[in-house]
Amino acid sequence: MTPAAFLVRGLLVGLVAGFLAFLAGFAFGEPYVDDAIGLEEAAAAHLTEEEVAAEEAAAEEAGETTEVSRDAQKTWGLATGTLAVGTALGGFTALAAAACVGRLGSLSARGTTALVALLGFVAVSAVPFWKYPATPPAVGNPDSIGSRTTAYFALLLISVLAVIAAVVLANRLRARFDGFTSVVLAAAAYLVVVVAAGYLLPAVDELGAFPADTLWDFRRGSLLTLMTLWAAIGVGLTYAIGALHDRVTADAERKALAASL
Repeated sequence: MTPAAFLVRGLLVGLVAGFLAFLAGFAFGEPYVDDAIGLEEAAAAHLTEEEVAAEEAAAEEAGETTEVSRDAQKTWGLATGTLAVGTALGGFTALAAAACVGRLGSLSARGTTALVALLGFVAVSAVPFWKYPATPPAVGNPDSIGSRTTAYFALLLISVLAVIAAVVLANRLRARFDGFTSVVLAAAAYLVVVVAAGYLLPAVDELGAFPADTLWDFRRGSLLTLMTLWAAIGVGLTYAIGALHDRVTADAERKALAASL
């Protein structure tokens, strides 16, 4: 039960989870990206020559000179992104599980791994998505990309640090309260922190006249993709770590039996 053994399994599970997330994203998200691009192109058709020239000049100044076909974006491009993110998240989740096994009360290795994956989904994906949900092309002011990105990662960092603090708090509260009460108090503390951070961080309201149904469908597809990714990591890693724990335990019992003969 070494961190290296956890990491290897996490990377492999994350790779598989990334592929499943690609399938989910391609099926549930990309059709609405195509719709958004169609709306963007329809709006661009009504621009004057001066406005088109200004946009092209701004793109060149920003270094946006490389064009990737839409087919490549929604196949190899999407797959590359989900595989990379899935592998990284799988590895980090496995290392977090390795650090927590045996330290979360009476939870088994399987239970600890499943809990870590659930907390990872909440802290890394669900909470940031609540405040800053995914937006398709044609939505948002290009000039505010920097500030929006900064706000998103600020909430992500706060959420991750808060969930780590909540786990530590729950463990310490177990010395004074029962397990259920400790978890409830720690969860309440986490919610207070992330809700306060969400309200203090700047809001983003740059939808304009974008169709609400298309936006909803896109965000639903994005959330389904994230859920697929984390569910695959949680289920796969829980199985892999559980099997590892069973094998290590069986080996230790055999060695103990052999030593007692």
